Amino acid sequence: MNGGLFALGRLDDPYPLYARLRAAGPAVQVAPGTYAVSRYDDVVAVLKNTAAFSSAPLGFGFGARTVIGLDPPEHTVLRNIVNRAFTPRMVAAMEPRIREIARGLIDALAARGECDLVRDLAVPLPVIVIAEILGVDPERRDDFKRWSDSLVFSGAMMGGLDKSRDEFRAYFGEVIAERRREPRDDLISALTRAEEADTLTAAEVMSFALLLLIAGNETTTNLIGNAMLALLDHPEQLDRVRADTSLVPAMVEEALRYQSPVQLIFRSCVRDTEVGGSLIPAGASVIPMYASANRDERHFPEPDTFDITRENARDHLAFGYGPHFCLGAPLARLEAQVAFEELLPRLSDIRMVEEAVEWLPSPLIRGPARLPIRFKAAVPSP
Repeated sequence: MNGGLFALGRLDDPYPLYARLRAAGPAVQVAPGTYAVSRYDDVVAVLKNTAAFSSAPLGFGFGARTVIGLDPPEHTVLRNIVNRAFTPRMVAAMEPRIREIARGLIDALAARGECDLVRDLAVPLPVIVIAEILGVDPERRDDFKRWSDSLVFSGAMMGGLDKSRDEFRAYFGEVIAERRREPRDDLISALTRAEEADTLTAAEVMSFALLLLIAGNETTTNLIGNAMLALLDHPEQLDRVRADTSLVPAMVEEALRYQSPVQLIFRSCVRDTEVGGSLIPAGASVIPMYASANRDERHFPEPDTFDITRENARDHLAFGYGPHFCLGAPLARLEAQVAFEELLPRLSDIRMVEEAVEWLPSPLIRGPARLPIRFKAAVPSP
């Protein structure tokens, strides 16, 4: 297994490797001091056990604490601050605006008869939404996407990381200063108020903005791209969803299971701990593998089959599990559902332009880098 887990050459189809890992055992050493945990129940066990498996390896930002790089109880305090913007009630209230944005984007692409679905819908929809939540200029969405990609793919793409970080710091530094002077009804203003109450430091406000920018667009963008690819590969299921858009929520859950936008995560083992009967020693790096767990035949019958009627699809771990369950999951689900509810009735005879899929150059994030399609347009949305 050594050397294979992060090889870019396996990006076209990582799932045979995941199957070998599951067959090899509960915790498999894939590099010196590094263990992959790939079975569903074992991944859940690691994600639940924050006392033994620390999130500290995920700390990033501007020398500040972040929710993804902390363990309870510190994690709980910081998460509760940001979670105010992502309660079910607040997310549900965003639906009309998300639908308006999606319709505008789809109106623009539908008239052409072809588009790059990633560039024309999957990228701008979540970027515009998260920019409005944060209270920053959606017209900077190309910059937001570039900054986000540079940070996410810095291990696979050379150059640009320091520049992106500096540009992000300069832009959001100005936005934060403006919100201190003139607060608005947006998340940056709420975070600066938390800063003034000595709950957050200035660097933590910046790090929260960075995390939300990345999490707010990468997951949803790749969810939309992966879902469309799965539907195009299964035209009979595409026809079913087009005929009955009430199936869209179930389709989105199965897409999350079938091609998880976030494939894996990292943890640090702080004490000798058994997982599924295998000992992971203190000091080891641990890789809970969401995408492998979501293809575990022990939990999902015929896991390599895309089935929008799968009864337990929502058991997937695409958004994680336990205290670090993705706080933006309701928003990502809503954005993807709205995108397909608006898109599928507008397009028919959808075809891929290119036979081969160019996957993003990362073992961590899975999605098509581009998705050129041709189609016939139906009537515009009312």
